[in-house]
Amino acid sequence: MIEVFSLSEEAIEKIDREVAKYPEERKSSAVMAALAIAQHEIGWVSKDVVEFVAAHLGMRSIAVWEVATFYGMYNLEKPGKYKIAICTNLPCALQGSNDAAALFKSELGIDFNQTTDDGLVTLKEAECMGACGDAPVVIVNDREMRTTVCGSKVADLLAELRKR
Repeated sequence: MIEVFSLSEEAIEKIDREVAKYPEERKSSAVMAALAIAQHEIGWVSKDVVEFVAAHLGMRSIAVWEVATFYGMYNLEKPGKYKIAICTNLPCALQGSNDAAALFKSELGIDFNQTTDDGLVTLKEAECMGACGDAPVVIVNDREMRTTVCGSKVADLLAELRKR
């Protein structure tokens, strides 16, 4: 018996609320929200997620893949338990994000787009997060923003995550 992938009823209801914001013939406009909801539930955008979202929105799978691969916010590979995304755009860079990124890399022993051997942390480079005045900015697991993350705050954040 072949098992068919599905999201939880709660996730489907959230997607349907997003779909309801658009005319029926434009329900594919909810694709970004649908991918984000699915990623929040399972942690990444797998082939099964793309196929599910495509079927649910009445889209071709390739069209969903085009969205998922264009935007950097979607995890196309399963990340570690904690995904740390650090902004390296100019305002953050001018306030030390490149130094903070180097500290993360050194402390974790990985580079951008890699996961620690224990599967705990994935490090990502990110685009502007809209908090330039509080740079450098980091987002943990796409939900938890940290500001002015430099120097000892890098080690403090990693220690906190290791204790969770």
